[in-house]
Amino acid sequence: MSTDRTILTVSGELDMDTAPHLTQAADVLDLPGQTLALDLSDVTFVDSSGLNALLAVRHRVNVAGGTLELIGLCEQALHLLDLTGTRSLFTLRTGR
Repeated sequence: MSTDRTILTVSGELDMDTAPHLTQAADVLDLPGQTLALDLSDVTFVDSSGLNALLAVRHRVNVAGGTLELIGLCEQALHLLDLTGTRSLFTLRTGR
C-alpha cells in the first residue's frame, strides 16, 4: 500500500455552484492507490450538492484503490453528514 498523500484545499461554500469544481479538480488527479486529503478547514457551508460532490470524489478515489480523508469539516458540514447517515463513509480528521 502506498503512503503517498495528495492534499486538495477547498475554501468558501461547497454548494450547487461550486461543487462541480471540486469533482472536476478530483477528476484530473491521477491517484491510483494513494490518499487524497481534502482540506475543508476554510469551507463555511456544505449543501446537498456539496455532499454529492464529496461522495463522488470518495467513489472515484475508492475505484482507483485509494482512500479519501476529509480534514477540518465545519460543524454545519458534520451535522449534514450525521443527518444523512453518511458520516461513517468518510475518514474524518481535525486540523490541517
